Amino acid sequence: MATFRIEHDFLGEKEISNDCYYGVQTLRAKENFDITGIPIGSEPHFIKAFGHVKKAAALANRDLGILDAKKAEAIAYACDRLIAGEFADQFISDLIQGGAGTSTNMNANEVIANLGLEYMGYKKGEYIHLHPNNDVNLSQSTNDAYPTAFRLAIYMKIETFAHALEKLQKAFYDKGVEFADVLKMGRTQLQDAVPMTLGQEFNAYATTLGEDIMRIREAELLITEVNMGATAIGTGVNAPEGYAALCVKYLAEISHVPVVLAADLIEATYDTGAFVQLSGTLKRSAIKLSKICNDLRLLSSGPRCGLNEINLPAMQPGSSIMPGKVNPVMPELMNQTCFYVIGADLTVTMAAEAGQLQLNVMEPVIGMALFTSLQYLTKACHALREKCIVGITANVEHSKNLVMQSIGIVTQLNPILGYEECSSIAKEALNSGKSIYQIVVKEKQLITQAKWDEIYSIENLIHPRFIAQ
Repeated sequence: MATFRIEHDFLGEKEISNDCYYGVQTLRAKENFDITGIPIGSEPHFIKAFGHVKKAAALANRDLGILDAKKAEAIAYACDRLIAGEFADQFISDLIQGGAGTSTNMNANEVIANLGLEYMGYKKGEYIHLHPNNDVNLSQSTNDAYPTAFRLAIYMKIETFAHALEKLQKAFYDKGVEFADVLKMGRTQLQDAVPMTLGQEFNAYATTLGEDIMRIREAELLITEVNMGATAIGTGVNAPEGYAALCVKYLAEISHVPVVLAADLIEATYDTGAFVQLSGTLKRSAIKLSKICNDLRLLSSGPRCGLNEINLPAMQPGSSIMPGKVNPVMPELMNQTCFYVIGADLTVTMAAEAGQLQLNVMEPVIGMALFTSLQYLTKACHALREKCIVGITANVEHSKNLVMQSIGIVTQLNPILGYEECSSIAKEALNSGKSIYQIVVKEKQLITQAKWDEIYSIENLIHPRFIAQ
């Protein structure tokens, strides 16, 4: 039979199940902010980050003589269990909430307090011995503890995403090597342009992702500046002298994240510029990834009536009515993920702009936007790599034939015949259906067979050099 305890705050009393480590303020948050159905416990990095933050604060308060050593030990014990990944189910506050994250901070304070009480030999709710506010939240405010934990969690998720992007980049590089000698037609504005190799095309995809990995790393550095010790608005009210620097020192050691204390704590308490920068960088990555997937869908279109230069792995039947149809489902998956991330960037933009005076109360929705964007992009990168990129094959002869039948290869004759003559040849080829070779070499004899062979050798098409008459 379930048993209950009575907890109170200044609004009144509530019954809490004795199975629960959270307390009255968390329960109010659950009742008030049931919006997304996504609890903060679904973000394990966030819970671990609160463990790091609260442990660092307890150790700093102990060293400065304002927190009893036994209480500090109990808090540290509870935090270590959160850091180990335990009790995520006790973090039930919704990711989107009013109060600038107060409910999330109190959720952490209450769980840590009750874990600490059990460690000390007391029952849950016996806060006279270890209090969520007076002890666990000592020298803190939601306004420094929440954004600091948020930044730690985001840093860890950035690391995970960056590694996923690096693996995807390598998969494209590997295909670039595999397709190094596969001749194909390059295209601009969906029209035939000049020849290239499929390897060059895939290498370019790898290069562009490499640029984004660098930008992600730059944004990651901005996240490491924290306002721990700022307390309510940045003045450090209710925190002892030296606390901020000591707490951040402990935080860096405990979390292994290179956090640094902001130079201006008042500015750092309301500023969300680092989140805007990160979100914009994620949008940039999403746009590039989506562009690449658009290309993959075009290059694999067909198989009989499209470009059909590459084959994507067949992952599932593509139609409930058309037998044998296979769709490019993994690139489509990435496209849709990227659309979400691009939309989430607008959410971050509006939320960052909506902060007033000494605090931005909209950080919870910024958190949700960044958490989900990083998570979804990470998963999509793994899926695209494992279920699409590594299994791509090239239709070598078909791609070569498209090149040699293309009107675009007349461009290689510009240095010899001139633009006007080449335009006339292209027009004739287009109207008559004849090949450039047939018109230039066989009918008009504008260049010799030997010169044609020199200009249109595979090596010269792949690595063109200037050839004159």
